[in-house]
Amino acid sequence: MRIAVIGQSLFGQEVYKELRKDGHTIVGVFTIPDKDGKADPLATEAEKDGVPVFKFPRWRLKGQAIQEVVTQYKATGAELNVLPFCSQFIPMEVIDHPRHGSIIYHPSLLPRHRGASAINWTLIHGDKKGGFTVFWADDGLDTGPILLQRECDVEPNDTVNTIYKRFLFPEGVKGTVEAVRLIAEGKAPKITQPAEGATYECIQKKDNAKIDWNQSAEALHNWIRGNDKVPGAWAEVDGQKVTFYGSSLVDNGTAVNGQPLEIPGASQPGIVTKSGLVLFGNDGKTLLVKNLQFEDGKMIAAAQYFRSGSSAAVELTEEEKTFAVQMRAVWQSILSNVSQIEDSTDFFKSGAASMDVVRLVEEVKLRASSCQLQNEDVYMNTTFQDFIQMCVRKLRGEDDEEELVVDYVEKNINNMTIKMPHQLFINGEFVDAEGGKTYKTINPTDGTAICDVSLAQISDVDRAVAAAKEAFEEGEWGKMNPRDRGRLIYRLADLMEEHQEELATIEAIDSGAVYTLALKTHVGMSIQTFRYFAGWCDKIQGSTIPINQARPNRNLTFTKKEPMGVCAIVIPWNYPLMMLAWKTAACLAAGNTVVLKPAQVTPLTALKFAELAARAGLPKGVINILPGSGALVGQRLSDHPDVRKLGFTGSTEIGKHIMKSCAVSNVKKVSLELGGKSPLIIFSDCEMDKAVRMGMSSVFFNKGENCIAAGRLFVEDSIHDLFVQKVVGEVKKMKIGDPLDRSTDHGPQNHKAHLDKLVEYCQTGVKEGATLVCGGRQVQRPGFFFEPTVFTDVQDHMYIAKEESFGPVMIISKFKSGEVDDVLRRANATEYGLASGVFTRDISKALYVSERLNAGTVFVNTYNKTDVAAPFGGFKQSGFGKDLGKANYLSVDFICQNLSHLYLKQSSTVFFRL
Repeated sequence: MRIAVIGQSLFGQEVYKELRKDGHTIVGVFTIPDKDGKADPLATEAEKDGVPVFKFPRWRLKGQAIQEVVTQYKATGAELNVLPFCSQFIPMEVIDHPRHGSIIYHPSLLPRHRGASAINWTLIHGDKKGGFTVFWADDGLDTGPILLQRECDVEPNDTVNTIYKRFLFPEGVKGTVEAVRLIAEGKAPKITQPAEGATYECIQKKDNAKIDWNQSAEALHNWIRGNDKVPGAWAEVDGQKVTFYGSSLVDNGTAVNGQPLEIPGASQPGIVTKSGLVLFGNDGKTLLVKNLQFEDGKMIAAAQYFRSGSSAAVELTEEEKTFAVQMRAVWQSILSNVSQIEDSTDFFKSGAASMDVVRLVEEVKLRASSCQLQNEDVYMNTTFQDFIQMCVRKLRGEDDEEELVVDYVEKNINNMTIKMPHQLFINGEFVDAEGGKTYKTINPTDGTAICDVSLAQISDVDRAVAAAKEAFEEGEWGKMNPRDRGRLIYRLADLMEEHQEELATIEAIDSGAVYTLALKTHVGMSIQTFRYFAGWCDKIQGSTIPINQARPNRNLTFTKKEPMGVCAIVIPWNYPLMMLAWKTAACLAAGNTVVLKPAQVTPLTALKFAELAARAGLPKGVINILPGSGALVGQRLSDHPDVRKLGFTGSTEIGKHIMKSCAVSNVKKVSLELGGKSPLIIFSDCEMDKAVRMGMSSVFFNKGENCIAAGRLFVEDSIHDLFVQKVVGEVKKMKIGDPLDRSTDHGPQNHKAHLDKLVEYCQTGVKEGATLVCGGRQVQRPGFFFEPTVFTDVQDHMYIAKEESFGPVMIISKFKSGEVDDVLRRANATEYGLASGVFTRDISKALYVSERLNAGTVFVNTYNKTDVAAPFGGFKQSGFGKDLGKANYLSVDFICQNLSHLYLKQSSTVFFRL
């Protein structure tokens, strides 16, 4: 058809584009004149296509059509007028002129909410259903016959902007185009609007948007959101007109703490809190307002009301000055009507509109990806100077709106001052546990208390899960563009790198890890993990599946990978930060939210991580950290009905219990990385010095507190004695001592109970007849130190041959030369299957052995060489599911609801060093 498009705005632009795609001929576009030298988006699009564009300031004068205008319109020969959004009064001789008449888009379910402020009144009246109507224009006001309607749910905290973006804009474009399609096919109905239920409300303007405080909290909330952002609900506060934005209803069971604010006419004073301004209805119930705007146009976060204008300007670094120069050029390109951008130039007073705000936010992302702006940030910082100051504060992690209060425990140690949070981290805040309960975390180097740490209770778990659920379902995290999510995770990795020495020091005093190892592995690999998964955020994708019914019925089948929701993570004490990173990074990359329980004996790096995550800009509720006991916190997470996935690293016994609880509660998905008794086979044709060095590392790395540690070494008999001799010689050279001493090789065991178990373990080995070559005793000094230990002559039936020590204990057994299959049988004769290794110069033998070792990871001529890109996990009673690597995105692992690998044996990872 030959169509005339009469209207304006981005909505009109999109309708115009879709009509052209449908094959219609647009004979003319009739829109508003340029404003401040800028053409309307509809005009810009049409001019680009060479379509005639008419920019009439008006169609009528003193109630009569302007004939010159009507004549130009009629000359286009339109068969149908489409009015997607039109602010001008169009004469009836134009409306009735085309053969098919005129259709109009209206953003309400007619006959309800006739008039120009239909969306506003849908919200003001608290309608549960909203939508739009495409109707045939007549000489009344939105009274013409209905052609098409579509409805949607109105969410409790919708604003004009959110419901427009979510439904009225995208579905309205589709509906308008569908209406034209029905007309072209001769199938368009004309349904008379019913008289019942018809309403007409006035146009909402600033002068009639004043708040009447004598209403319920829900009515106040509806009035504020119904006027958000235009024209803006306002009231007199402190003698000036203040406009309220970003309203939401509040759980009235929550205690409100803050500074009172007198509001004339209100039933009681408002309260300025960390979250915003709490207001009260005449029913005693509450609502929360996020932002306030003053008469001079300045917008602030409501939480900053008593501090507005109090922050001093920050001095820019050279790099920040370069950023400011770049942004001045961006402002100049947007505000082309302004000759020069001064510090005092006001973005909106210079003619910027809402689309310019969107562009400005995107321009900032291009130049500083870690500066994640929201549209409100621009509205709150309208002058160029304020805008730059705001951007710089965000880049430095000093954004006042998200002020983080941390009650640090500070210690001067390792030539630095470390600052350690010690409270629970729930919904973006450090808080005390219920009842103020605490416990002491102990430094294993000397057995002294580091600090008191909040001890989470069941109610704290419930609060954390609720916060994580809300952040996933209602917050910005689940709706965030994957690339923006990746930028935040990468920013978190950068902050961890900036604090790596502090993190490594905390790890050393809390877990006993040697500082140099903590710096390289505990912290270093954690940073690598977050960076790796930051890159995966926008690469999670499903697949299209050819099916039998694809043709001729035009059926399409595809899979989607979706985040699960709230994921619980329970981690051990041997690698406190690294285990957190392995599980949390992948979880966040897919858009899930996290409730994490660190080991009770090593909570401090997890709490420091929470601080850095908040400073990186991760939204509230996305990460929650709960130090506490496994029996209480871990059990509640296993049982909780709102947790959709639980990842656990720890003992097989506890893993079985968790799996049972997860099944009984709500059949939540589980991934388990459990115990191990990893065999290392050393053949006589190995490179001896490397085998000794790597064999030592396989057992004594991280004091033996290593899930993939070689729990049993099988050494070919012809080299057995030489191997043992060399190992013992190296063991005697190891320096046992303070983990912060750079020359220390071997630090303390993690905690006293574990030390006692190691002593008992070695005593059992001696009683069974194994030969204790060296070690086997607690070191006589303060702290939890245990000597590196070597046993030989270990027989297959012995306890120490079957059970892991999880400590610095090397278990050596002989095997006869040439009996490869027999040593494989012995190596696989365990219910564990986490890791394994083989040393040989014979590549064929290496491949033969690696293929037959039943373990999730096989090391060939190396050991402990994990990498963030390589999947990691075990077989049999060592658990199931993979951490790290692309496998996280292809399996039923942490991330996505997808069934790949569900019925397949898990693949092994082989690290092969030639």
